[in-house]
Amino acid sequence: MQLFRKKSIDASIQTSRQGTQLKRELKATDLAGTGIFVLTGVGSLTAGPALILSFVIAGLACLFAALAYAEFSSLVPVSGSVYTYSYATLGEFVAWIIGWDLVLEYLLAVSAVSSGWSGYFKSLLEGFGIHLPAALTNAPGGSVPGAIVNLPALVIVLIITFLLSIGVKESKWVNNIMVAIKLIVVALFIIVGIFYVKPAHWSPFMPFGFSGVGLAAATVFFAYLGFDAVTTAAEETRDPQKDLPKGILWSLGICTFLYIIVTAILTGIVPYQNFASHKDAPVAFAMQFVHQNWLVGLISLGALVGMFTVMLVMLYGQIRIIFSMSRDGLLPPIFSHVHQRYRTPYVTTWSFGIFAALLGAFVPLDELAQLVNLGTLAAFVLISIAVMVLRYKQPDLPRKFKTPLMPLVPILAIIFCVFLMVQLHEATWIRFLIWLAVGLIIYFIYGYHSSNLNKRKSDEQKAG
Repeated sequence: MQLFRKKSIDASIQTSRQGTQLKRELKATDLAGTGIFVLTGVGSLTAGPALILSFVIAGLACLFAALAYAEFSSLVPVSGSVYTYSYATLGEFVAWIIGWDLVLEYLLAVSAVSSGWSGYFKSLLEGFGIHLPAALTNAPGGSVPGAIVNLPALVIVLIITFLLSIGVKESKWVNNIMVAIKLIVVALFIIVGIFYVKPAHWSPFMPFGFSGVGLAAATVFFAYLGFDAVTTAAEETRDPQKDLPKGILWSLGICTFLYIIVTAILTGIVPYQNFASHKDAPVAFAMQFVHQNWLVGLISLGALVGMFTVMLVMLYGQIRIIFSMSRDGLLPPIFSHVHQRYRTPYVTTWSFGIFAALLGAFVPLDELAQLVNLGTLAAFVLISIAVMVLRYKQPDLPRKFKTPLMPLVPILAIIFCVFLMVQLHEATWIRFLIWLAVGLIIYFIYGYHSSNLNKRKSDEQKAG
């Protein structure tokens, strides 16, 4: 079996220019700024004020991996992110594994964030005296008795699915407006909150030791999701060689800076122990704690739009991964069918959008959300290996962006990501391995034989 057959970079670019081409509508300014408002402050219960260090560690892991991503995205400007890059360097089998891994990452990210969005939406409505019944705002099987369906989570994902189905030109403007709103809200929190910081709340700085910092880093890593999804937009980027590296590095830099500032202010305003009963909305609680209730509603609004953009970019990225795998023959061709009018993968968008909406509506995803982190970290490790392999095997390929300090940066990415991976719970690893096992079954039953590379080989043998 030829498990490690490779699809050349030239073939990947040529495929993107054939009939299933997507619109080129995005620029670097459209790709930056996702994932800013998710999970800020949640890890304080395991790290205390040292949560700042947790964000730094998670940010460094992303930074080193981002530099590898940027080189590949400028070299292979086609849809598919790390899946496509792995196909060109490490072979089809590894590409399938990482593609299947990314499907899990993005799908669960959308569902998990939709549950959080529902909570903030309910809180915002309560500020206006509107109380939604608990049975319709919580998934069954969780801690809320009598829960039937998380209706707000279901509706918001369906709205996002509709936006993506009619074309990225339309949905990107919605995304940019949401980014602007949440940045204004974060700025307001910083300006107001800094006057209520008490340095005494930062002591002890590391109450649970470095192990607590490591566990928190593995948890808040979820907040950085989004920059890797930027690379899935290669075909819809007007100048991918320049815009994708800019989008990746700008989005990551902005997010890291804001996380550190907001975390420092949060833990300076409120003693970290107090977040135990308010971990779902720590920023809004901090403003309540200092009696700045006028800002609580704005904080909730900022959280809502922040989560909206995260879900938008995650579902967007997942659809493009499925699209690319289908176009390579590893999944049925229906998933790479492009709508004649909108030029979007219409069937894939609605199929997986509805699936994500149902997961958020009917499944409590508190524990499963850790799978998102594990899947992302595994992708980062593979892309860091791939950039070294390709630099060694094909050093003369034109690279508009080169990972600096090769091979030190990719090695550091691997070290940081593996460190975060081993912090995650054993149950998370078991679920992750089960998901991969299901993926392997699908690959060997369908993908391996239906692969375009396998068909091409069969045609060549018949011709010979």
